[in-house]
Amino acid sequence: MKQIVILSGKGGTGKTSVTAAFAHLASQESHIQTVLVDADVDAANLELILAPQVVEAHDFVGGQVAVIDQTVCAGCGSCTSVCRFDAVIDEGSVFAIDPVACEGCAACMTQCPNETIHMQPQVAGRWFRSNSRYGPLLHAALRPAAENSGKLVALIREQASLLAQAEARPLVIVDGPPGVGCPVISACSGADVAVIVAEPTAAGVHDMGRVLETTQHFGVPSLVCINKADIHPRGAAEIETYCQARELPLIGHLPFDTAVVEAMVQAQPITAYQPESPISRAVREAWQQILVEVDRNGDVGT
Repeated sequence: MKQIVILSGKGGTGKTSVTAAFAHLASQESHIQTVLVDADVDAANLELILAPQVVEAHDFVGGQVAVIDQTVCAGCGSCTSVCRFDAVIDEGSVFAIDPVACEGCAACMTQCPNETIHMQPQVAGRWFRSNSRYGPLLHAALRPAAENSGKLVALIREQASLLAQAEARPLVIVDGPPGVGCPVISACSGADVAVIVAEPTAAGVHDMGRVLETTQHFGVPSLVCINKADIHPRGAAEIETYCQARELPLIGHLPFDTAVVEAMVQAQPITAYQPESPISRAVREAWQQILVEVDRNGDVGT
């Protein structure tokens, strides 16, 4: 089983549109059956294109939150003095905990002289297994202001791997989160290939470099794909120079095309919506190069 993760240094580079196109192209190969993962749990949107049907839904427990038993609270205020997150609410004769502000450090529970505070698991989101047109999809939704997104990404990746093994599906395609934080580390560690979708701007080059440092740290071979390459040729040339200097494979120059937006409105990958458009041809070429890279350590179909 092989895992491909698609990353970007920031949101809005077209990473999810490219991932959806790869999912469609993989489904056209009779020997490649895939499991798809939307690892951008803070703002999942791959499902908007793939229109999946939910098969399973599960709560995600992302940590603990303090709870005060107000029936026995003596109102001493000891919890207020140790809370560094201003999560304790003074309600007059008793106190309460703001679950949004609480970081689950348990300092208040330790400090309480009457043992009226306890920690309880906090549901931080939900994760789903769904069926899409191009294969099973593992995705999730983290609640606003909830933490442990890296843990949730690791969970759905693990579930995707188990499903791929159980159903003998040789390929997992992961739509990774943007940036370089904990969710990105959870999404790319252990992957066979990372595809970095970059945009031809000064910020795009900088962000691409940060993602590359992350993938290199975890020993993940990386490829670069320039999206909207024709909008700013000078910026695209800068990315080319960057890749050449580091012997980094550049697998595609995707042109700007308003049909991508039209395809998203129709909930379709661009390669399915307009298969012979210039951008679809460029995506197909990039996909074939990705398969070559993945196959270096064994066939995808085995």
